[in-house]
This record gives sequence, C-alpha cells and structure tokens, in this order.
Amino acid sequence: MTRSDGRALDEHRPVEVIPGFHRNAEGSVLYRAGRTVVLCTASVDRTVPPWMAGKGRGWLTAEYQMHPRSGPERREARDGRGKAPSGRTQEIQRLIGRALRAALDLKRLGEMTIALDCDVLEADGGTRTASITGSFIALAMALSRLQVTRAIPEPVLRDQVAAISVGHLAEGLALDLVYTEDSTARVDLNLVATPRGAIVEVQATAEDEAIPRSELDQMVDLGFVGVRALARLQREVLGRIGVDLAALFQAGRWVEP
Repeated sequence: MTRSDGRALDEHRPVEVIPGFHRNAEGSVLYRAGRTVVLCTASVDRTVPPWMAGKGRGWLTAEYQMHPRSGPERREARDGRGKAPSGRTQEIQRLIGRALRAALDLKRLGEMTIALDCDVLEADGGTRTASITGSFIALAMALSRLQVTRAIPEPVLRDQVAAISVGHLAEGLALDLVYTEDSTARVDLNLVATPRGAIVEVQATAEDEAIPRSELDQMVDLGFVGVRALARLQREVLGRIGVDLAALFQAGRWVEP
C-alpha cells in the first residue's frame, strides 16, 4: 500500500544532506527529509557551565527553534522575543540533548561544551527526529576537527544515534510520518536508537483507544528499520567529506552495523 506521497508504508522520506552548510560552526549540515528542512550546527566552547566546573567532565546541550515561516503561514514571533520558549520547544530541545549525550562519553570529553542548534526552516512533520539525525552528523564533524587539532586526547564517541517516527494509521503501520499523517495517527511514536538495536528513547501516546503491547512492539521494530537506514546515510555522508566515523569511537566500541 502506498501513501499520499507515493512511498510504501515501510519507506522513509528521501533525505538530502549538505554538510558544511554553515561555515562558522565546527560541524554543520542542512538536513532535508521530504519537505522538512533543518539546519543543524555543532559549536565548541572550551568551557563548561558553572555547575560543572572543576569536575573534569564535558557537556552537550541543544537548542531548537522554528523559523517564523517554517509552515504555510508565518508564526507570530520567534521564541525568546518577548516570550519564553514554548513548552513544545523546551521539550524537543531537551530530547535532542538527551539523544546526543547518549552518543558521547562526557567523562573523556574534558571540560568543554558542545552546543547543538537546530533551526527548522521548513516543517512537514518529523522535525525532532530530523534534528537528532542531522545533529549526529554535525557532532561527528565537530569531533573530527577536535581530534585533528588534538583538542581531545582520545576518541569520545561511544555510539551512533538516529531517530525516526512511526505512525499507527488506518492503512497500517507507517514509517516517517508527514504532517497530515502525524495529525491523524492513532499513535505517533518517535524512536531514538542506535543502528545496533539499542534504544535511547521512545515517545508514544495513543490519541484515542489504547493499543495492544504487541502493536507497540511492531512499531518499534519498524522504527529500527528506519534508524538503520538513516545510520547508513549518516556514515555515507561523513565518508564523502573524509570523516572516518570508526576513528571517532572509543576502543572496542565501533562495530560496523
């Protein structure tokens, strides 16, 4: 069965990645999944927040923002201009931070902060999952630069992370929802995971009638199909620009998925 955009139920949207899109950041990508477009940057600060100072640990944080014209009509105002970030914005940027911290050994990073900025330029569903998947590429680019300059004495990456949505639709279980599917799904599930089958986070809520555990398990299984495909794409993009992902991993951590 195909969907409104012609995809099969188990097929993710076509993805285009432009690495190095933002020249000032240590790592950056313009990440396009269908009609969702996110600019992801990774910036390095050689300090840590005051509450972490002197502990010998690094930190990773994330910020997420919707461009005022990311949707069909202009949003009223950017978050932070005369108002606090919305609850949705705070929830998503915390998710991005948790997801990418799972990829790092902060004890070995040393006292520096990596800040991920995810700016949604166009939104058609899946902005949080696109932000996570794109941010991993930007993070790997930044870590590669730090290793080349010997700013970090040893590899600090411990896993590869990607994210994708799965929907419980009338047509069946579907991978990588666009907005029209997301808005009508019985369940919209977001999976953050590694290509080796480890789960970082699952977000899922039944909008109407509860679903059996067996169907939730099927949704997670389908999500892993997407995560593995996106992880292959991450590796391909990094390989094209000369970033050896395996070299960024701690000894014994890298296993070719």
